[in-house]
Amino acid sequence: MRQELMSLPKGLADDVARNLVMVAQLIDEEPEKAYEYSRIALRLASRVAAVREAAGFAAYATQKYSEALAEFRAARRMTGSVELWPVMADCERGLGRPERALAMAGEPEVQKLDKAGQVEMRLVAAGARRDMGQLDAAIVTLQSPELASNANHPWTARLRYAYADALLAAGRDGEAREWFAKALEADKDGSTDASDRLAELDGVEFVDAFDDTDDTDDVEDADDSEDPREAADSDASDRESDEDDQGGIADGDKS
Repeated sequence: MRQELMSLPKGLADDVARNLVMVAQLIDEEPEKAYEYSRIALRLASRVAAVREAAGFAAYATQKYSEALAEFRAARRMTGSVELWPVMADCERGLGRPERALAMAGEPEVQKLDKAGQVEMRLVAAGARRDMGQLDAAIVTLQSPELASNANHPWTARLRYAYADALLAAGRDGEAREWFAKALEADKDGSTDASDRLAELDGVEFVDAFDDTDDTDDVEDADDSEDPREAADSDASDRESDEDDQGGIADGDKS
């Protein structure tokens, strides 16, 4: 990216770089803000491939799939690289065109991808199968040497998770539990919610600690409140005492 930005005047390059840094920092937690920064960078340097790619990912993160696809295509034309092929196919899914995504999975470009890219393409293809209601085909699509491997790669947890989720959708709960456990084992950075899915399958329910505190407070409030019967007895005693006092005064007046 630095090399691409060096083609710009220094002041402009610095402005573009600052906006791209903000896109990278915000895209996971605040994608809408990341998108806004990407649009600024795009206005400043639309002929820089890295800018088009960043704009594509920001649009993708905010589910603006048509816009994302256009930016990815532009970046690909500029660089000639195929590394964006899987995410471009996933944009087709987002646009409600799973058959196009599936067609892209069979194109020669897939063979030019590195191993991570090929696994990503497999995930997209399986998702497209599910979109089309072809659940068994989705399961078969995910069955691969990468899935069977005991090695742990950056994509291992997501691949196992997708397989477990497809098995669960097919009603194969026992196998799904096994693969959610394998996904959790490989998920060192918490990129999936495999632990939650396992808990659901095991029937584990999580209780919010704040709810317990509220219940305790309610009990304490109830203890602090006066028993209505005790209050009534107290009022009756007070009335009897007042009557006795009044009687004594009356007798004194008579004497």
